[in-house]
Amino acid sequence: MEYSHSDTDLIKQPIGYWSWAACKAVIARTQAALAGIGTTQPQWWVLAQVASADTVKTRDEVSRLLRNYLDTGPETMQSEIDALIVRGWITEDADRRLGITAEGRAFYDKAAALQDELWAERHAGISDEEYLTTLKVLQRFIHNTGGRAWHH
Repeated sequence: MEYSHSDTDLIKQPIGYWSWAACKAVIARTQAALAGIGTTQPQWWVLAQVASADTVKTRDEVSRLLRNYLDTGPETMQSEIDALIVRGWITEDADRRLGITAEGRAFYDKAAALQDELWAERHAGISDEEYLTTLKVLQRFIHNTGGRAWHH
């Protein structure tokens, strides 16, 4: 890979720009790939939460967990949950607990395989050690600037 600048010049580059550019590129690629199989990124998040839950979660629990991802917001999460119910991929009982249907499980498996492919694509040529260092450095930037971030 050819880098944008020499090491001497690259070390002077602004983290804000490069973290933004990386975020934008990863999200655009992920969203386009998910759209290609007929879903949105928030719908994938919901399916993943419902499909992999050790205990059944309510609509509100899932929405609260996910609504801050990419600044999605509670209204969007509620409508994405509704869309999955309409599609027949998840169910909601009288106590607002969410469950996955057989059709939803099949789609989840397809989307999970796609996510694995995207993970491999993003991580090509990047060791686990480099990835770990990158995440720790980014978390340090967040801490140093008074920001807050958490991912399940």
